[in-house]
Order: sequence, then structure tokens, then C-alpha cells
Amino acid sequence: MTIPRLLMLTLLLIMVPTAQAHHVLGRPAYSLNEDSNTPPAMQIETQVGAYFVTFMAYPAFPKPGEPGRVNFYASRIDSGVSFSGPVTFTVRDDGLLIDSAPETLGQQMPDDGVYRQNYQFHQAGDYLVRAQFESDGEPYTVDFPLRIGDPAPIGPIGLAVALVALLLLSVNLSQRKRLARLKTQRHNAGRA
Repeated sequence: MTIPRLLMLTLLLIMVPTAQAHHVLGRPAYSLNEDSNTPPAMQIETQVGAYFVTFMAYPAFPKPGEPGRVNFYASRIDSGVSFSGPVTFTVRDDGLLIDSAPETLGQQMPDDGVYRQNYQFHQAGDYLVRAQFESDGEPYTVDFPLRIGDPAPIGPIGLAVALVALLLLSVNLSQRKRLARLKTQRHNAGRA
């Protein structure tokens, strides 16, 4: 190799930009915070009246008996100013046929624009966390579904499919018995 080519190759290698990683161990750094090294279990962003709200739950996979936290952000759509009044957090069971009375988790004031409410559930299940606040005399309510523990192995769709399969199997068996009885009756009638 000649010296000009070697010089050109060296300059090219020096000028090649290197990739900068923004995460460690293959986990992206977005949606992480100081209390959890996993992303939230669920994050809901929605518009409620004059506010844009975000609701997040930590840890990513809450288990019964372990402490967790929900974060709530609310900012005005028109100006982007964060809501600064108190927010009341309540919870109730969110089962299909369950109608439970809500229990108050607490009332929080913002900490740097974030409302943080701790929780600890002792039983696995589906819960509905509700954040309520009032601004300019108008009440606001935001519901957030929260799953504690592992989900049921068979959900409502699986249960419906199993019931339909069981119904079809029972109809099939009853039709087979009826046809066998009819065939036996015809066979016995032909002998006589």
C-alpha cells in the first residue's frame, strides 16, 4: 500500500462516527424512573376535558403483597401548565360480576408535576384505580385498570369457546345415541 492510500484510510477511520448506546444490558432507558428499573405495567395517555393526562403503574408486573406505585400527570391542553391542586386516588375490584364500593388510597399533592400514589394489594385480581380532581369548578375523573398477579389461565373468550365446544360435543353424542337407537329399532322391525 502506498503512503497516500494509507493516509486516506487512517483519516477515514478517524472520521467514522461511532454509535452511542442509550441503554444498558439491552433495556431502553425510556419509561424508566428512579424507583423501578422496569417500564410501567401500563401507561395510559388521554384527554379529559381541558387536560391531557398520563397514568402509569410501577412495577411492570405487580404481585400480591408487594408495594407498587401509580404516577399521574395532568397538564392543560391549551397552555401545557401542570395541574397543581390535590388529586384523590380510589380503588375498587374490577371483576366481571363484581360491584364493590371504592376504597380511598389517598390524596396527593404534586411533586415536580407528578402525583405519586403508593399501593399494596394482598390478593391477586383486576382493580380499577381512579384519580379524581377538580379544576375551575369542574370535576375530572380518570380510571386506570391495574392487574395484580398473574392473569387467569382461561379468560372470558376461552371460557366461551370451551362452553361452545362442550355444547357441540353433547349435541353430537346425543345425536349418535338417537341414530343408534333408530338403527336398532329398524333392525328389530325388519326381523319381525
